[in-house]
Amino acid sequence: MSGDDATTGAGDAGIKRSGDTAFDPIDFLETAVQYPSHEDVASMRTFLCETLEANGVEPRVDDGGNVVATRGPSDAETHVLLNTHIDTVSPHVPFERDADAPEANGDEVIRGRGSCDAKGPLAALLAAFFAVEPTDGRVTLAITPDEEVLSTGAYELVTGDDAPTRDADAVIVGEPTDLDVCTAAKGRFQGTIHLTGANAHAAEPHTGVNAVAALESVLSAIRTFDERADAPPAHPQLGAATLTPTVVEGGEATNQVPADCALTVDRRSVPPETAEAFHAALTDQLEAAVSADVGVEFRFTDRPTPFLEAWDTDPDAEIVETLASASGGDVRPFTAATEASYFAADAPTVVFGPGVLADDDGAVAHAPREYVRVEAVWQAATALEETVRSFVE
Repeated sequence: MSGDDATTGAGDAGIKRSGDTAFDPIDFLETAVQYPSHEDVASMRTFLCETLEANGVEPRVDDGGNVVATRGPSDAETHVLLNTHIDTVSPHVPFERDADAPEANGDEVIRGRGSCDAKGPLAALLAAFFAVEPTDGRVTLAITPDEEVLSTGAYELVTGDDAPTRDADAVIVGEPTDLDVCTAAKGRFQGTIHLTGANAHAAEPHTGVNAVAALESVLSAIRTFDERADAPPAHPQLGAATLTPTVVEGGEATNQVPADCALTVDRRSVPPETAEAFHAALTDQLEAAVSADVGVEFRFTDRPTPFLEAWDTDPDAEIVETLASASGGDVRPFTAATEASYFAADAPTVVFGPGVLADDDGAVAHAPREYVRVEAVWQAATALEETVRSFVE
Protein backbone atom coordinates (compact mmCIF):
# COMPACT_ATOMS: atom_id res chain seq x y z
CA MET A 1 0.00 0.00 0.00
CA SER A 2 1.22 3.53 -0.76
CA GLY A 3 2.00 5.97 2.02
CA ASP A 4 -0.98 8.25 1.30
CA ASP A 5 -3.63 5.51 1.66
CA ALA A 6 -6.68 6.44 3.69
CA THR A 7 -7.65 4.31 6.68
CA THR A 8 -11.03 3.76 8.29
CA GLY A 9 -12.40 1.17 10.67
CA ALA A 10 -13.69 0.20 14.10
CA GLY A 11 -11.80 -1.50 16.90
CA ASP A 12 -8.69 -3.12 15.47
CA ALA A 13 -9.90 -2.97 11.85
CA GLY A 14 -7.73 -1.23 9.30
CA ILE A 15 -9.46 -1.38 5.94
CA LYS A 16 -7.55 0.70 3.39
CA ARG A 17 -7.60 1.49 -0.27
CA SER A 18 -5.60 3.75 -2.56
CA GLY A 19 -6.78 7.29 -3.06
CA ASP A 20 -8.34 9.95 -0.88
CA THR A 21 -11.63 8.22 -0.06
CA ALA A 22 -11.95 5.11 2.08
CA PHE A 23 -14.83 2.74 1.52
CA ASP A 24 -16.92 2.41 4.68
CA PRO A 25 -18.67 -0.99 4.77
CA ILE A 26 -21.06 0.13 7.50
CA ASP A 27 -22.24 3.15 5.53
CA PHE A 28 -22.75 0.85 2.55
CA LEU A 29 -24.63 -1.72 4.64
CA GLU A 30 -26.97 0.85 6.17
CA THR A 31 -28.06 1.95 2.71
CA ALA A 32 -28.13 -1.56 1.24
CA VAL A 33 -30.48 -2.88 3.94
CA GLN A 34 -32.96 -0.17 3.05
CA TYR A 35 -33.32 -1.48 -0.52
CA PRO A 36 -36.06 -4.12 -0.62
CA SER A 37 -34.69 -7.04 -2.64
CA HIS A 38 -37.12 -9.82 -1.78
CA GLU A 39 -39.17 -9.54 -4.98
CA ASP A 40 -36.93 -7.56 -7.35
CA VAL A 41 -33.18 -6.92 -6.99
CA ALA A 42 -33.00 -4.20 -9.66
CA SER A 43 -32.62 -1.23 -7.31
CA MET A 44 -30.12 -3.04 -5.09
CA ARG A 45 -28.12 -4.12 -8.12
CA THR A 46 -28.03 -0.52 -9.37
CA PHE A 47 -26.80 0.64 -5.97
CA LEU A 48 -24.07 -2.00 -6.00
CA CYS A 49 -22.94 -1.00 -9.50
CA GLU A 50 -22.91 2.69 -8.52
CA THR A 51 -20.80 1.82 -5.46
CA LEU A 52 -18.27 -0.01 -7.60
CA GLU A 53 -18.10 2.84 -10.09
CA ALA A 54 -17.68 5.40 -7.30
CA ASN A 55 -14.67 3.42 -6.10
CA GLY A 56 -13.02 3.32 -9.51
CA VAL A 57 -14.14 -0.14 -10.64
CA GLU A 58 -16.23 -0.71 -13.77
CA PRO A 59 -18.75 -3.53 -13.24
CA ARG A 60 -20.69 -5.50 -15.79
CA VAL A 61 -24.00 -7.32 -15.51
CA ASP A 62 -23.89 -10.70 -17.28
CA ASP A 63 -26.68 -12.73 -18.87
CA GLY A 64 -27.56 -14.29 -15.52
CA GLY A 65 -28.04 -10.93 -13.81
CA ASN A 66 -24.76 -11.19 -11.89
CA VAL A 67 -22.71 -8.12 -11.07
CA VAL A 68 -19.12 -8.97 -12.00
CA ALA A 69 -16.02 -6.81 -11.44
CA THR A 70 -12.31 -7.61 -11.56
CA ARG A 71 -9.14 -6.02 -10.25
CA GLY A 72 -5.58 -7.01 -11.11
CA PRO A 73 -3.70 -8.12 -14.22
CA SER A 74 -5.81 -10.13 -16.65
CA ASP A 75 -2.92 -12.56 -17.22
CA ALA A 76 -2.19 -13.12 -13.52
CA GLU A 77 -1.65 -16.75 -12.60
CA THR A 78 -3.44 -16.50 -9.23
CA HIS A 79 -7.15 -15.75 -9.16
CA VAL A 80 -9.45 -15.34 -6.13
CA LEU A 81 -13.24 -15.15 -6.55
CA LEU A 82 -15.43 -13.35 -4.00
CA ASN A 83 -19.12 -14.19 -4.14
CA THR A 84 -22.38 -13.59 -2.32
CA HIS A 85 -25.95 -12.67 -3.23
CA ILE A 86 -28.13 -9.55 -3.11
CA ASP A 87 -31.59 -11.15 -3.02
CA THR A 88 -33.43 -11.69 0.27
CA VAL A 89 -36.42 -13.69 1.41
CA SER A 90 -39.88 -12.20 2.01
CA PRO A 91 -41.07 -10.10 3.66
CA HIS A 92 -38.89 -7.00 3.72
CA VAL A 93 -37.88 -5.94 7.24
CA PRO A 94 -37.11 -2.22 7.80
CA PHE A 95 -33.62 -0.98 8.62
CA GLU A 96 -32.70 0.02 12.16
CA ARG A 97 -29.38 0.77 13.83
CA ASP A 98 -29.11 0.12 17.58
CA ALA A 99 -26.03 1.16 19.55
CA ASP A 100 -26.98 -0.99 22.56
CA ALA A 101 -28.65 -4.14 21.27
CA PRO A 102 -29.80 -6.68 23.87
CA GLU A 103 -29.62 -9.55 21.36
CA ALA A 104 -25.89 -8.80 20.92
CA ASN A 105 -25.03 -8.29 24.62
CA GLY A 106 -25.06 -4.52 24.24
CA ASP A 107 -23.02 -4.39 21.03
CA GLU A 108 -24.02 -2.12 18.16
CA VAL A 109 -26.09 -3.84 15.48
CA ILE A 110 -27.77 -3.16 12.18
CA ARG A 111 -31.21 -4.74 11.90
CA GLY A 112 -33.29 -5.41 8.82
CA ARG A 113 -33.81 -7.92 6.03
CA GLY A 114 -30.48 -8.78 4.49
CA SER A 115 -28.41 -7.34 7.34
CA CYS A 116 -26.76 -10.73 7.84
CA ASP A 117 -28.06 -12.70 4.83
CA ALA A 118 -26.22 -11.54 2.92
CA LYS A 119 -25.71 -7.78 2.66
CA GLY A 120 -23.49 -7.78 5.75
CA PRO A 121 -21.14 -10.30 4.14
CA LEU A 122 -21.36 -8.29 0.90
CA ALA A 123 -20.21 -5.15 2.71
CA ALA A 124 -17.21 -7.01 4.12
CA LEU A 125 -16.32 -8.52 0.73
CA LEU A 126 -16.51 -5.10 -0.91
CA ALA A 127 -14.21 -3.61 1.72
CA ALA A 128 -11.58 -6.26 1.01
CA PHE A 129 -12.08 -6.00 -2.76
CA PHE A 130 -11.40 -2.25 -2.69
CA ALA A 131 -8.59 -2.46 -0.11
CA VAL A 132 -6.18 -4.79 -1.89
CA GLU A 133 -3.87 -3.69 -4.70
CA PRO A 134 -3.47 -6.81 -6.88
CA THR A 135 -0.02 -7.07 -8.45
CA ASP A 136 0.76 -10.79 -8.52
CA GLY A 137 -2.83 -11.99 -8.84
CA ARG A 138 -6.37 -11.10 -9.78
CA VAL A 139 -9.51 -10.78 -7.65
CA THR A 140 -13.04 -11.03 -9.05
CA LEU A 141 -16.22 -9.95 -7.34
CA ALA A 142 -19.25 -11.93 -8.59
CA ILE A 143 -22.58 -11.13 -6.93
CA THR A 144 -25.61 -13.25 -7.77
CA PRO A 145 -29.27 -12.13 -7.92
CA ASP A 146 -31.35 -15.18 -6.89
CA GLU A 147 -29.57 -17.46 -4.43
CA GLU A 148 -32.71 -17.76 -2.32
CA VAL A 149 -34.75 -19.17 -5.22
CA LEU A 150 -33.26 -20.88 -8.29
CA SER A 151 -29.59 -19.82 -8.46
CA THR A 152 -29.77 -18.96 -12.15
CA GLY A 153 -27.05 -16.38 -11.57
CA ALA A 154 -24.66 -18.83 -9.97
CA TYR A 155 -25.34 -21.33 -12.74
CA GLU A 156 -24.36 -18.68 -15.31
CA LEU A 157 -21.14 -18.04 -13.38
CA VAL A 158 -20.02 -21.64 -13.85
CA THR A 159 -21.42 -22.33 -17.32
CA GLY A 160 -21.17 -19.04 -19.23
CA ASP A 161 -18.70 -18.49 -22.06
CA ASP A 162 -16.49 -16.35 -19.80
CA ALA A 163 -17.20 -18.15 -16.51
CA PRO A 164 -14.91 -16.56 -13.86
CA THR A 165 -14.80 -19.75 -11.81
CA ARG A 166 -12.91 -21.80 -14.39
CA ASP A 167 -9.46 -20.52 -13.48
CA ALA A 168 -10.13 -19.61 -9.84
CA ASP A 169 -7.60 -20.78 -7.27
CA ALA A 170 -9.92 -20.06 -4.34
CA VAL A 171 -13.53 -19.00 -3.85
CA ILE A 172 -14.92 -17.22 -0.78
CA VAL A 173 -18.72 -17.22 -0.50
CA GLY A 174 -20.17 -14.62 1.84
CA GLU A 175 -22.79 -15.95 4.26
CA PRO A 176 -23.43 -15.49 8.00
CA THR A 177 -20.98 -17.90 9.70
CA ASP A 178 -20.11 -15.88 12.83
CA LEU A 179 -16.60 -15.44 11.38
CA ASP A 180 -16.01 -19.21 11.24
CA VAL A 181 -14.59 -20.73 8.05
CA CYS A 182 -17.00 -23.30 6.65
CA THR A 183 -15.57 -25.99 4.39
CA ALA A 184 -18.55 -28.25 3.67
CA ALA A 185 -22.33 -28.30 3.43
CA LYS A 186 -25.03 -30.84 2.73
CA GLY A 187 -26.88 -30.76 -0.56
CA ARG A 188 -30.64 -30.52 -0.92
CA PHE A 189 -32.70 -32.49 -3.42
CA GLN A 190 -36.49 -32.50 -3.57
CA GLY A 191 -38.80 -34.80 -5.46
CA THR A 192 -42.09 -36.67 -5.37
CA ILE A 193 -42.84 -40.37 -5.27
CA HIS A 194 -45.90 -41.11 -7.42
CA LEU A 195 -47.91 -44.27 -6.66
CA THR A 196 -50.65 -45.56 -8.95
CA GLY A 197 -53.24 -48.25 -8.32
CA ALA A 198 -56.86 -48.81 -9.35
CA ASN A 199 -60.10 -47.26 -8.07
CA ALA A 200 -62.78 -49.43 -6.50
CA HIS A 201 -65.71 -49.12 -4.12
CA ALA A 202 -64.49 -49.03 -0.52
CA ALA A 203 -67.09 -51.70 0.28
CA GLU A 204 -65.11 -54.12 -1.90
CA PRO A 205 -61.49 -52.99 -1.53
CA HIS A 206 -60.12 -56.25 -2.89
CA THR A 207 -61.38 -55.29 -6.37
CA GLY A 208 -59.02 -52.30 -6.55
CA VAL A 209 -55.38 -51.45 -5.85
CA ASN A 210 -54.98 -49.00 -2.97
CA ALA A 211 -52.26 -46.47 -3.73
CA VAL A 212 -52.50 -44.87 -0.28
CA ALA A 213 -52.05 -48.23 1.42
CA ALA A 214 -48.87 -48.70 -0.59
CA LEU A 215 -47.40 -45.81 1.41
CA GLU A 216 -46.69 -48.27 4.20
CA SER A 217 -44.04 -50.00 2.11
CA VAL A 218 -42.75 -46.70 0.74
CA LEU A 219 -42.28 -45.16 4.19
CA SER A 220 -40.45 -48.28 5.32
CA ALA A 221 -38.16 -48.00 2.28
CA ILE A 222 -37.46 -44.37 3.16
CA ARG A 223 -36.62 -45.21 6.78
CA THR A 224 -34.12 -47.85 5.68
CA PHE A 225 -32.78 -46.07 2.60
CA ASP A 226 -29.41 -45.21 4.12
CA GLU A 227 -28.97 -48.68 5.61
CA ARG A 228 -28.49 -50.30 2.19
CA ALA A 229 -25.11 -51.82 1.37
CA ASP A 230 -24.12 -49.16 -1.19
CA ALA A 231 -25.27 -46.14 0.87
CA PRO A 232 -22.70 -43.35 1.22
CA PRO A 233 -21.00 -43.43 4.63
CA ALA A 234 -21.38 -40.62 7.13
CA HIS A 235 -19.23 -37.63 6.19
CA PRO A 236 -16.43 -36.73 8.65
CA GLN A 237 -17.66 -33.14 8.89
CA LEU A 238 -21.33 -33.31 7.93
CA GLY A 239 -22.42 -36.59 9.44
CA ALA A 240 -25.07 -38.76 7.83
CA ALA A 241 -27.37 -37.92 4.96
CA THR A 242 -31.09 -37.68 5.69
CA LEU A 243 -34.24 -38.51 3.73
CA THR A 244 -37.45 -37.00 5.08
CA PRO A 245 -41.07 -37.39 3.87
CA THR A 246 -42.65 -33.94 3.94
CA VAL A 247 -45.95 -33.71 1.99
CA VAL A 248 -48.51 -36.38 1.09
CA GLU A 249 -51.55 -36.22 -1.22
CA GLY A 250 -53.92 -38.97 -2.23
CA GLY A 251 -57.50 -40.06 -2.66
CA GLU A 252 -60.56 -38.27 -4.02
CA ALA A 253 -63.54 -39.65 -2.09
CA THR A 254 -63.96 -41.09 1.38
CA ASN A 255 -65.78 -44.18 0.09
CA GLN A 256 -63.42 -45.01 -2.78
CA VAL A 257 -60.21 -47.02 -2.99
CA PRO A 258 -57.64 -44.40 -4.06
CA ALA A 259 -55.83 -44.99 -7.34
CA ASP A 260 -53.23 -42.26 -6.87
CA CYS A 261 -50.95 -41.06 -4.10
CA ALA A 262 -47.97 -38.70 -4.08
CA LEU A 263 -45.34 -38.31 -1.38
CA THR A 264 -42.78 -35.47 -1.49
CA VAL A 265 -39.39 -36.13 0.08
CA ASP A 266 -36.49 -33.92 1.12
CA ARG A 267 -32.96 -35.27 0.72
CA ARG A 268 -30.00 -33.69 2.54
CA SER A 269 -27.03 -35.35 0.88
CA VAL A 270 -23.37 -35.66 1.82
CA PRO A 271 -20.38 -36.08 -0.49
CA PRO A 272 -19.85 -37.94 -2.73
CA GLU A 273 -23.56 -38.52 -3.44
CA THR A 274 -24.87 -36.72 -6.52
CA ALA A 275 -28.44 -35.97 -7.56
CA GLU A 276 -28.23 -38.59 -10.31
CA ALA A 277 -26.93 -41.29 -7.94
CA PHE A 278 -29.60 -40.50 -5.35
CA HIS A 279 -32.38 -40.67 -7.93
CA ALA A 280 -31.21 -44.06 -9.19
CA ALA A 281 -30.76 -45.54 -5.72
CA LEU A 282 -34.13 -44.35 -4.43
CA THR A 283 -35.91 -45.64 -7.54
CA ASP A 284 -34.34 -49.09 -7.05
CA GLN A 285 -35.29 -49.09 -3.36
CA LEU A 286 -38.92 -48.16 -4.08
CA GLU A 287 -39.38 -50.66 -6.89
CA ALA A 288 -38.15 -53.42 -4.62
CA ALA A 289 -40.41 -52.32 -1.76
CA VAL A 290 -43.87 -52.02 -3.33
CA SER A 291 -45.99 -54.83 -4.72
CA ALA A 292 -46.00 -55.52 -8.44
CA ASP A 293 -49.57 -54.25 -8.91
CA VAL A 294 -48.65 -50.76 -7.72
CA GLY A 295 -46.97 -48.38 -10.15
CA VAL A 296 -44.14 -46.35 -8.62
CA GLU A 297 -42.07 -43.48 -10.03
CA PHE A 298 -39.80 -40.93 -8.40
CA ARG A 299 -39.45 -37.54 -10.11
CA PHE A 300 -37.34 -34.57 -9.06
CA THR A 301 -39.14 -31.26 -8.66
CA ASP A 302 -38.80 -29.30 -11.89
CA ARG A 303 -36.30 -26.43 -11.81
CA PRO A 304 -34.23 -24.70 -14.51
CA THR A 305 -30.93 -25.14 -12.67
CA PRO A 306 -29.22 -28.05 -10.93
CA PHE A 307 -29.97 -28.73 -7.29
CA LEU A 308 -27.46 -27.49 -4.72
CA GLU A 309 -25.41 -30.63 -4.19
CA ALA A 310 -23.24 -31.54 -1.23
CA TRP A 311 -19.69 -30.19 -1.35
CA ASP A 312 -16.54 -30.14 0.73
CA THR A 313 -13.11 -28.54 0.69
CA ASP A 314 -9.98 -29.99 2.25
CA PRO A 315 -9.65 -28.33 5.70
CA ASP A 316 -5.90 -28.14 5.04
CA ALA A 317 -6.33 -26.10 1.85
CA GLU A 318 -4.42 -22.80 1.75
CA ILE A 319 -7.57 -20.67 1.59
CA VAL A 320 -8.94 -22.40 4.70
CA GLU A 321 -5.81 -22.04 6.79
CA THR A 322 -5.20 -18.44 5.71
CA LEU A 323 -8.73 -17.20 6.37
CA ALA A 324 -9.08 -19.08 9.66
CA SER A 325 -5.80 -17.59 10.87
CA ALA A 326 -6.91 -14.10 9.85
CA SER A 327 -10.40 -14.34 11.39
CA GLY A 328 -9.63 -16.40 14.47
CA GLY A 329 -12.73 -18.47 13.75
CA ASP A 330 -13.29 -22.18 13.85
CA VAL A 331 -13.19 -24.44 10.79
CA ARG A 332 -16.53 -26.25 10.51
CA PRO A 333 -19.36 -27.19 8.15
CA PHE A 334 -22.08 -24.75 7.13
CA THR A 335 -25.56 -25.82 8.18
CA ALA A 336 -27.52 -24.36 5.24
CA ALA A 337 -27.40 -24.91 1.49
CA THR A 338 -25.48 -22.28 -0.47
CA GLU A 339 -24.31 -21.53 -3.99
CA ALA A 340 -20.87 -22.69 -2.88
CA SER A 341 -22.19 -25.99 -4.21
CA TYR A 342 -21.74 -24.69 -7.77
CA PHE A 343 -18.22 -23.35 -7.25
CA ALA A 344 -16.55 -26.11 -5.23
CA ALA A 345 -16.13 -28.33 -8.28
CA ASP A 346 -13.82 -25.71 -9.85
CA ALA A 347 -11.75 -24.49 -6.90
CA PRO A 348 -11.23 -24.81 -3.14
CA THR A 349 -14.27 -23.03 -1.72
CA VAL A 350 -15.15 -21.69 1.72
CA VAL A 351 -18.17 -19.97 3.21
CA PHE A 352 -17.44 -17.04 5.54
CA GLY A 353 -18.95 -13.84 6.88
CA PRO A 354 -20.33 -11.80 9.75
CA GLY A 355 -23.68 -12.59 11.33
CA VAL A 356 -25.35 -15.78 12.52
CA LEU A 357 -28.12 -17.99 11.16
CA ALA A 358 -29.49 -18.28 14.70
CA ASP A 359 -28.63 -17.21 18.25
CA ASP A 360 -29.69 -18.32 21.73
CA ASP A 361 -33.10 -16.70 21.25
CA GLY A 362 -33.92 -18.36 17.92
CA ALA A 363 -33.65 -17.74 14.20
CA VAL A 364 -31.84 -14.61 12.96
CA ALA A 365 -31.40 -15.03 9.20
CA HIS A 366 -34.73 -15.17 7.33
CA ALA A 367 -36.46 -14.00 10.54
CA PRO A 368 -38.16 -10.71 11.53
CA ARG A 369 -35.36 -10.07 14.07
CA GLU A 370 -32.54 -10.32 11.51
CA TYR A 371 -29.46 -8.37 12.57
CA VAL A 372 -25.67 -8.24 12.29
CA ARG A 373 -23.13 -6.85 14.75
CA VAL A 374 -21.33 -3.79 13.39
CA GLU A 375 -18.02 -4.92 14.85
CA ALA A 376 -18.39 -8.31 13.19
CA VAL A 377 -18.66 -6.64 9.78
CA TRP A 378 -15.41 -4.80 10.41
CA GLN A 379 -13.72 -7.97 11.66
CA ALA A 380 -14.86 -9.89 8.60
CA ALA A 381 -13.64 -7.13 6.30
CA THR A 382 -10.21 -7.10 7.94
CA ALA A 383 -9.85 -10.90 7.78
CA LEU A 384 -10.92 -10.94 4.14
CA GLU A 385 -8.51 -8.17 3.23
CA GLU A 386 -5.60 -10.00 4.86
CA THR A 387 -6.56 -13.25 3.14
CA VAL A 388 -7.06 -11.85 -0.32
CA ARG A 389 -3.88 -9.81 -0.06
CA SER A 390 -1.87 -12.94 0.69
CA PHE A 391 -3.02 -14.42 -2.63
CA VAL A 392 -2.83 -11.44 -5.00
CA GLU A 393 -0.20 -8.99 -3.70
